[in-house]
Amino acid sequence: MGVTPGKFARVWIPDPEEVWKSAELLKDYKPGDKVLLLHLEEGKDLEYRLDPKTKELPHLRNPDILVGENDLTALSYLHEPAVLHNLRVRFIDSKLIYTYCGIVLVAINPYEQLPIYGEDIINAYSGQNMGDMDPHIFAVAEEAYKQMARDERNQSIIVSGESGAGKTVSAKYAMRYFATVSGSASEANVEEKVLASNPIMESIGNAKTTRNDNSSRFGKYIEIGFDKRYRIIGANMRTYLLEKSRVVFQAEEERNYHIFYQLCASAKLPEFKMLRLGNANNFHYTKQGGSPVIEGVDDAKEMVHTRQACTLLGISESHQMGIFRILAGILHLGNVGFMSRDSDSCTIPLEITMFTLPIPQECYQIQLKHPKHEPLSIFCDLMGVDYEEMCHWLCHRKLATATETYIKPISKLQATNARDALAKHIYAKLFNWIVDHVNKALHSTVKQHSFIGVLDIYGFETFEINSFEQFCINYANEKLQQQFNMHVFKLEQEEYMKEQIPWTLIDFYDNQPCINLIESKLGILDLLDEECKMPKGTDDTWAQKLYNTHLNKCALFEKPRLSNKAFIIQHFADKVEYQCEGFLEKNKDTVFEEQIKVLKSSKFKMLPELFQDDKAISPTSATSSGRTLLTRTPSKPVKGRPGQTAKEHKKTVGHQFRNSLHLLMETLNATTPHYVRCIKPNDFKFPFTFDEKRAVQQLRACGVLETIRISAAGFPSRWTYQEFFSRYRVLMKQKDVLSDRKQTCKNVLEKLILDKDKYQFGKTKIFFRAGQVAYLEKLRADKLRAACIRIQKTIRGWLLRKKYLRMRKAAITVQRYVRGYQARCYAKFLRRTKAATIIQKYWRMYVARRRYKIIRAATIVLQSYLRGYLARNRYRKLLREHKAVIIQKWVRGWLARTYYKRSMHAVIYLQCCFRRMMAKRELKKLKIEARSVERYKKLHIGMENKIMQLQRKVDEQNKDYKCLMEKLTNLEGIYNSETEKLRSDLERLQLSEEEAKIATGRVLSLQEEIAKLRKDLEQTQSEKNSIEERADRYKQETEQLVSNLKEENTLLKQEKEALNHLIVEQAKEMTETMEKKLVEETKQLELDLNDERLRYQNLLNEFSRLEERYDDLKEEMTLMLNVPKPGHKRTDSTHSSNESEYTFSSEIAETEDIPLRTEEPSEKKVPLDMSLFLKLQKRVTELEQEKQLMQDELDHKEEQVLRSKAKEEERPQIRGAELEYESLKRQELESENKKLKNELNELRKALSEKSAPEVTAPGAPAYRVLMEQLTSVSEELDVRKEEVLILRSQLVSQKEAIQPKDDKNTMTDSTILLEDVQKMKDKGEIAQAYIGLKETNRSSAMDCHELNEDGELWLVYEGLKQANRLLESQLQSQKRSHENEAEALRGEIQSLKEENNRQQQLLAQNLQLPPEARIEASLQHEITRLTNENLYFEELYADDPKKYQSYRISLYKRMIDLMEQLEKQDKTVRKLKKQLKVFAKKIGELEVGQMENISPGQIIDEPIRPVNIPRKEKDFQGMLEYKKEDEQKLVKNLILELKPRGVAVNLIPGLPAYILFMCVRHADYLNDDQKVRSLLTSTINSIKKVLKKRGDDFETVSFWLSNTCRFLHCLKQYSGEEGFMKHNTSRQNEHCLTNFDLAEYRQVLSDLAIQIYQQLVRVLENILQPMIVSGMLEHETIQGVSGVKPTGLRKRTSSIADEGTYTLDSILRQLNSFHSVMCQHGMDPELIKQVVKQVFYIVGAVTLNNLLLRKDMCSWSKGMQIRYNVSQLEEWLRDKNLMNSGAKETLEPLIQAAQLLQVKKKTDDDAEAICSMCNALTTAQIVKVLNLYTPVNEFEERVSVSFIRTIQMRLRDRKDSPQLLMDAKHIFPVTFPFNPSSLALETIQIPASLCLGFISRV
Repeated sequence: MGVTPGKFARVWIPDPEEVWKSAELLKDYKPGDKVLLLHLEEGKDLEYRLDPKTKELPHLRNPDILVGENDLTALSYLHEPAVLHNLRVRFIDSKLIYTYCGIVLVAINPYEQLPIYGEDIINAYSGQNMGDMDPHIFAVAEEAYKQMARDERNQSIIVSGESGAGKTVSAKYAMRYFATVSGSASEANVEEKVLASNPIMESIGNAKTTRNDNSSRFGKYIEIGFDKRYRIIGANMRTYLLEKSRVVFQAEEERNYHIFYQLCASAKLPEFKMLRLGNANNFHYTKQGGSPVIEGVDDAKEMVHTRQACTLLGISESHQMGIFRILAGILHLGNVGFMSRDSDSCTIPLEITMFTLPIPQECYQIQLKHPKHEPLSIFCDLMGVDYEEMCHWLCHRKLATATETYIKPISKLQATNARDALAKHIYAKLFNWIVDHVNKALHSTVKQHSFIGVLDIYGFETFEINSFEQFCINYANEKLQQQFNMHVFKLEQEEYMKEQIPWTLIDFYDNQPCINLIESKLGILDLLDEECKMPKGTDDTWAQKLYNTHLNKCALFEKPRLSNKAFIIQHFADKVEYQCEGFLEKNKDTVFEEQIKVLKSSKFKMLPELFQDDKAISPTSATSSGRTLLTRTPSKPVKGRPGQTAKEHKKTVGHQFRNSLHLLMETLNATTPHYVRCIKPNDFKFPFTFDEKRAVQQLRACGVLETIRISAAGFPSRWTYQEFFSRYRVLMKQKDVLSDRKQTCKNVLEKLILDKDKYQFGKTKIFFRAGQVAYLEKLRADKLRAACIRIQKTIRGWLLRKKYLRMRKAAITVQRYVRGYQARCYAKFLRRTKAATIIQKYWRMYVARRRYKIIRAATIVLQSYLRGYLARNRYRKLLREHKAVIIQKWVRGWLARTYYKRSMHAVIYLQCCFRRMMAKRELKKLKIEARSVERYKKLHIGMENKIMQLQRKVDEQNKDYKCLMEKLTNLEGIYNSETEKLRSDLERLQLSEEEAKIATGRVLSLQEEIAKLRKDLEQTQSEKNSIEERADRYKQETEQLVSNLKEENTLLKQEKEALNHLIVEQAKEMTETMEKKLVEETKQLELDLNDERLRYQNLLNEFSRLEERYDDLKEEMTLMLNVPKPGHKRTDSTHSSNESEYTFSSEIAETEDIPLRTEEPSEKKVPLDMSLFLKLQKRVTELEQEKQLMQDELDHKEEQVLRSKAKEEERPQIRGAELEYESLKRQELESENKKLKNELNELRKALSEKSAPEVTAPGAPAYRVLMEQLTSVSEELDVRKEEVLILRSQLVSQKEAIQPKDDKNTMTDSTILLEDVQKMKDKGEIAQAYIGLKETNRSSAMDCHELNEDGELWLVYEGLKQANRLLESQLQSQKRSHENEAEALRGEIQSLKEENNRQQQLLAQNLQLPPEARIEASLQHEITRLTNENLYFEELYADDPKKYQSYRISLYKRMIDLMEQLEKQDKTVRKLKKQLKVFAKKIGELEVGQMENISPGQIIDEPIRPVNIPRKEKDFQGMLEYKKEDEQKLVKNLILELKPRGVAVNLIPGLPAYILFMCVRHADYLNDDQKVRSLLTSTINSIKKVLKKRGDDFETVSFWLSNTCRFLHCLKQYSGEEGFMKHNTSRQNEHCLTNFDLAEYRQVLSDLAIQIYQQLVRVLENILQPMIVSGMLEHETIQGVSGVKPTGLRKRTSSIADEGTYTLDSILRQLNSFHSVMCQHGMDPELIKQVVKQVFYIVGAVTLNNLLLRKDMCSWSKGMQIRYNVSQLEEWLRDKNLMNSGAKETLEPLIQAAQLLQVKKKTDDDAEAICSMCNALTTAQIVKVLNLYTPVNEFEERVSVSFIRTIQMRLRDRKDSPQLLMDAKHIFPVTFPFNPSSLALETIQIPASLCLGFISRV
């Protein structure tokens, strides 16, 4: 070791449990010592013996400030324990899973979902340097993407690790990063397809293992292709070494591939019924592992995701079902069983019950008479093959000799192996087929410019039993490790050469000997292939060949002591023992040819496709259960010689794998590699649990420690001179510091480190050996510690001296006061003692007397109560005895009666029982007698006579019964009457009895009352005496009570005053709470309003973006359709065409977006924007279709040119007469239109004058409906009139053009056809090209042959002539189409004429009807007309739905326009009515005032004279007049070509806005609607055009934002509305608009201002973005506060200000520039405040986001730097008087983060303080900062894990966003408060520099 450890040095010693343990030396080490005395961290002492052979000392520990570094190469001591400890601290304590190790990213699987892969994290890492941010997979992906774009070189990301380490997830996130950052070059969503390939490959290539629930059982290399603009265009996938053996066998607690379980889980779907699947436990191939379900995974849902991914990648439903059929067939094939006939043959049983495997009933229906084996039958049905043929070849094989071919039966074991081999082969082919189709879906037709490859491959594997699979995997890792070592070595060499350091050869591990042992001639693979060719080759003979060839000849090859069937290879990671058994079989890996032939003859079309590229299969080969290589299927089969097939067939798995591995290495060597090493922290999948043993095994296997060793062998620590000076400035003396930093560092290092071999000086860096940085850190810490001790000594002495003097002075003062106080207390004690004696004497006397009186009174009262109590008890006793006697009497009587009744009941019961017994005996006798025959005969003797007698008796009895019934009814009547009499008598007697009883009771009660009254009288007299006595006593007590009450009253008054004071305070508190609630509610409402405003402005931003895209597409269309002209270009016409396009877009915005936005609530804005987006998207597609149609039309018309010339010569004569006839028709139509318009006006007047008031009132529904109808009809007639005029002008121009002329004149004179040609649809460019050619022909009158000698111009002239002919033919075809349009228009004219006639008839009929009937008739007629019109157009456009749709859209637009015009007219009417009322009121007031001042006589006598008002000369009205044709020139000079810098400096702010408004005022004064609309539309579109052209210039955007706001304020200030006229002068009120209400245009301008503001924010962000991180975080504003820590290979951006580095001053200068520009442009102060608030938010958000992603920035000193920088920003706000702008509040999260870095972080009180302080930070942000906190010096302490958990527990109830980063792209909603101008319009002068001489002041 380079450094000898001394006392208290900390070292690492080996430990069997923890791998490495930390200890501290108790004694200095001296050379020759064999034992080290150590003190372990556990508290034990240990004697550590050194190795006597090597005498190596234990590894030294790094200083604590270096622990937890982002890059392992930044550690001073680079060795295994340091790496392990650093990874553990980062993973366990800081919850950081990524760490750099030089060029390698080490990723530890957390087994937990972490919020570090969102869109915000991707945006944060995008564009950043790799060393500037914390380690992340996104940083590696960004570095690869950046290097691909910068170096024009392909890149590779190599992800390796063992199963369960997270390789697949890391590769997936890397691909997601590329898809998010780059986007796709087309609209086909290639990035989605690339990501969609993951679910498919996982389902068919991933499985559950004991180490991982989603383990990739194959390697893959995905090439993501990019175009020249570095956007994703496609991808390609290569796969390696699929584990086929898993298809037929799974170990315990493992599963087969996911797709099988997904199929079984979806077996109940209707489309899967034909597959006849069931539970996964029903199939042999899926139940062997005994774990068919993964916890937390729903296989049915995963199946849905797999099918969706297949659909997205273009795999059709039929192919998907074909895949599932093949997979289901494999499952059924696994259930096929065999039955042995003898030892060498077998057969397939016909019944499942004979099969050895248990198969449930639900999969197969067992039928005893079924002739086929059910699983094999299903397999053959699914595969479409013959059952008998497949059954035969599963039990037989074909043997071919030189002369004959034999068919030989095979044993049961061989048949089972053949079945499994067939299943594996089918699955491998299916896997290959799916990969090919995925590649086809990801293939792009665009040429690939570059690619980034992502290699997800297995890591080094070693198990208890290692076979052929592990051998191939470790061989691949050997090759990758060699490539990795060479790359690391190459980078080291390049770094040394770049810095001009003397290069010394570093001895690093070269694994080429191991690779040679495997792949060289007579190597392991070569011998294996040779043994496979032998007819009787076995694993044993191959092992013997290995021993004979390599044993004792190669140091890396060994033989186990106790085995002759194994060998050991010393790999780069570890020794691995391989078992030879199965190597030959797995290397052959073939199936029987006959079985494949059966599958190839399948009727199922997809199955033969899988075997199209199959090569001949050896009939003598056996099966295999290993992995096999999978490569992409070639699109074209390679044709070769006939004998070549057999040779190619003999290629073994090892040979194929070696070739594919060579191809992979060639690909990787041709790219720039980036390495990701995935580590599995534990085998139990516990989150954030670190197993040191497993981690060390993987670190050794993945090459991380080899990287460390290579770095440590040279100069691992590297510092720039400036960083070294900044860090170790404390070790230098003042005289050592020179202006040259490099020389200063050299001088200091020569003094500090005497051995010059320990460091080297490069061009820009200093290189240190391992351990030297730790030595320098120790010197620095010692120097700082000594300085701290000296400072502490001085300060503590001074503090204690001051404390002693303060205590002495305080003690003297306390003594003085205490002694005086004690004396006063003693005197007071004496006085109180004497007074107390006197008081005691009198008080004791009073107490004794009072006690005697109380006892006496109490005794008397007790006696009276006791005597009364005894008397009452005696009375109660007598009364109870009397009552008891009565009760006894009645009870005894009741008991006697009860006994009597019970006895009688018992006697009767006994009698009944006896009688029943006797009756039963008699009945029994009678029954016996009845059974006898003689008795029967006796009874029947004389029966007839008896019956007759009985009949007579019955008749007599009936008669008697009737008589008795009559008597009974009579008696009942008598009885009822008597009963009623008796009842009435009884009631009367009862009443008299009750009255007698009442009277008797009254007498008794009166007697009792008399006795009571006598007693009461006596008692009253006695009470009177006692009351008198009491009254005397009461009087005395009352007097005393009054005195007491007075005292209490005074107390109550005092309490009342206290309560009143308390009530006042509570009222104040309630008022304050109410005010707070009101403020909170107000804030909440403001937040809601801001949210709504933000949503609206975001929609507006999206609309502007879509509008810009639409304009761009339109321009592209124009450029594509434009024919290049040889002549000059007309700028004015081009400009006007552009203006017309912008006007169209503006009108769309006005008619569709603005009214809905102003009237609809905020919730309905989202569908509005969506509909607009769909309209624009539809418009784009229509434009593309039109472009294609026009191109086809041009091609078609070129073919018809020759045929059309003959016909065109005959047309002009015929057309002349038709045109004259049409002109007469038009004149008639115009006259009829005028008549109709007059009649409509008369009808409107008649309705308003003659109709009933309730019907014709302005608000009546009938009136409104009729007026709307008439208005729409009149507007429609105006539109028709304009169309007729346009048609007339077109026909006249065509008439002039068709006049018979000479062909030569027609060819040369093109001005006649100019108007007609330019009005052709979408053919303007052709017309201009034609005109340019004619002008060129006209100007070239000279002889072209004499222009030059070579005759080049003549050739050009000939070409132009040909072009003229072509254009002429095109114009002729256009004429024909124009004529067809004219005929169509004539038809429309005729229909309009008929429509006018019908309208006249309707109006005539309506005038004759009453008012109510008129409305109904007009509505009915209008409905009929619209219905007929719709039916007509439906029939007309029945064959062309697009035209019908366009007609419907135009109709809707026209309706919307009419509705808007109606609303505008209503608003104008209301405004005029208001003005009329105001004027009428003023006139009335003036008349009243004049009438009061003038007498009646004067009114009669004086005549009225006209008053002449003199007008001053040059009395301007604040208006600017311009001509209509000068509008474009005005817009061009004032907006398009205006330079903001000159205007802002030399002229008044907002001058363009004032000029535009004054022009609007003049148009309003003229009442010219079209002029106002045209000017405002041109202004808005021109501003948009300027911002689109120069939108990146801050001054331009700021200038037009200021002028747009000023223009908006002018429209409000002079609108005439009272709310905006409060601050106007009387002169300004005279300048208000009088004719038009421009409220809608104010909304348009407000939206435009919002768009400009958002563009301004984007410009500010783009300018400030590069400055923020450097100025706020990296630059040390306070020099020396934080030294730069050592960094590793990934150098971060330097924090020292170089020439190109931004500082805080750069940010402040930029802010000053922004502020001065905005002030010069006259921007509103409130708007400036909003801009500054947005800028400060961006600064705070970007700074905080970078702080959360950079561990090196989270320290105490950096917190001080941030707070200082924030204070500078606050000072800038104070200087600019912007403290109330809300900008400071946006920095609050950053301020709290800086405070969090500086506060104490130990106790619970600290945790409580942090929770209350950091209210602007989220819980995730607080925890992240605490986890990232890193000490820069040894005096700082890390944050403990327990403290972080305490913070999390305290913040668990806080409801905040889980998002880690702030949204740096967030834009606050902007408002434009009304800011009136005091500037008078009439005083504004127009400078000549604006070139507006055509405008005149009015």
